[in-house]
Amino acid sequence: MSKSIEVNDLNVYYGDFLAVEGVNMRIEPRTVTAFIGPSGCGKSTFLRTLNRMHEVIPGARVAGEVLLDGDDLYGPGVDPVAVRRQVGMVFQRPNPFPTMSIKENVLAGVRLNNKRISKSDASDLVESSLRGANLWNEVKDRLDKPGGGLSGGQQQRLCIARAIAVSPQVLLMDEPCSALDPISTYAIEELIGELKSEYTIVIVTHNMQQASRVSERTAFFNIDGPGTPGRLIEFNDTGALFTTPTVQATEDYVSGRFG
Repeated sequence: MSKSIEVNDLNVYYGDFLAVEGVNMRIEPRTVTAFIGPSGCGKSTFLRTLNRMHEVIPGARVAGEVLLDGDDLYGPGVDPVAVRRQVGMVFQRPNPFPTMSIKENVLAGVRLNNKRISKSDASDLVESSLRGANLWNEVKDRLDKPGGGLSGGQQQRLCIARAIAVSPQVLLMDEPCSALDPISTYAIEELIGELKSEYTIVIVTHNMQQASRVSERTAFFNIDGPGTPGRLIEFNDTGALFTTPTVQATEDYVSGRFG
């Protein structure tokens, strides 16, 4: 299921403002890649270009290529909705639909894509998705209860179950643990380690310890100052980037001198 992502000379704009400049990167399938860097350096903006969520903002656009196993996600005639089925997104704050049941939350993406699904297939999909998100045993006896009644960590895993129910090849996670307590954070990190056997995962995090725990490769983004575009400064194996960075700005950031 999982696919590679190749980014070539990508510039990201909000209207005339160049927000992220000249990104080149290859992300291998069945790996976890972490994006780190100070606030405002374009990490989340760049992440959203990988499933065309960026362009839901009026005036937002990109120039360059984002290739999913060689297919340009921004090519002529490519349906952004189809892209988002292949490249799922989990957001910073858990966002289950509060009035929907746990079961209906899992099925929401499938229903949104107008997929016809039998009652038995729906039940199987709910169970397999919740098992995939390590949530089944905690909620199997209350599938008809509102998703908003779960704890924060459970809600985030419910959102992950909803994302994987539509069978994506890539999972993007934008600071998925920033609103969670340490125990829930540990559960999400454990889950990421399990999911990478099936999915290509890209995670934005402000927690450098988290990046070192969960990812094989890490990308450091930075900005020269207010009003200047974010840039990819260094992209390397996580161990190497944290212990022997090749760029001084990377060393300054990971050692805590700024950010």
